Amino acid sequence: MESCMIKPPFKKRTIAELVTEDYRKAEVFEDFGIDFCCGGKKSLEEVCEKKNINEDKLMEALRRMEKSSQKGLPYNEMELDILVDHIINVHHAYVGKNIPMIYNYATKVSKVHGEANPENIKIAELFMTVASELNHHMMKEEGMLFPYIKYLQKAEKKRTTVEQGQFGSIKNPINIMEHEHESAGKIFEEIKQLSNQYTPPAHACNTYRVLYAKLQEFEKDLHHHIHLENNILFPKALALEKKLMK
Repeated sequence: MESCMIKPPFKKRTIAELVTEDYRKAEVFEDFGIDFCCGGKKSLEEVCEKKNINEDKLMEALRRMEKSSQKGLPYNEMELDILVDHIINVHHAYVGKNIPMIYNYATKVSKVHGEANPENIKIAELFMTVASELNHHMMKEEGMLFPYIKYLQKAEKKRTTVEQGQFGSIKNPINIMEHEHESAGKIFEEIKQLSNQYTPPAHACNTYRVLYAKLQEFEKDLHHHIHLENNILFPKALALEKKLMK
């Protein structure tokens, strides 16, 4: 059943809201260099003005996307435990699988091409930093935050009382997770700039080219991953805790 709440004009709505409604819009925003995860709380109009984006061209791209028949997964309609499992099985698994591979490529490219292209030394250092941060981040989510979210949902279904987590309100770990998301996003923005938007030079070897392609793929998955948490899972978990603690 659709909500009777009147939505604000399209241009006044936030990037996060638009992507939450239809994840296909994320690809359009990516193409225009618009951050829909950590920076998703800004309105479409505000982002276009700040980044000097042609609003008409962006709107036309969104209209073309809406006409396509392919639909994304209904993330906003998923129950919280299903969404948590999806994040773990798809995005956490992707990060765990790809970090060692990209680390090896980055190390090799920095050693072989670092003298002629010193940006690759910095790229390798930045990737090692973000890889370490993400590994610790996912451990905290899987060991503490996600189980508590599932606990809240189970309590709601069974109509049982709940006890606050050892961390106090769920708002506390969520604030930490969002801060860490922002940190990872900033590191990848620096990698993106250093790599010339993931464009290898003409003389690049195959490993060099694969490294940049994998870094771009990793950033795209990270944006999706962060969006699902910041803009769907976390707000719903906060609302559920508030409801149950009344």
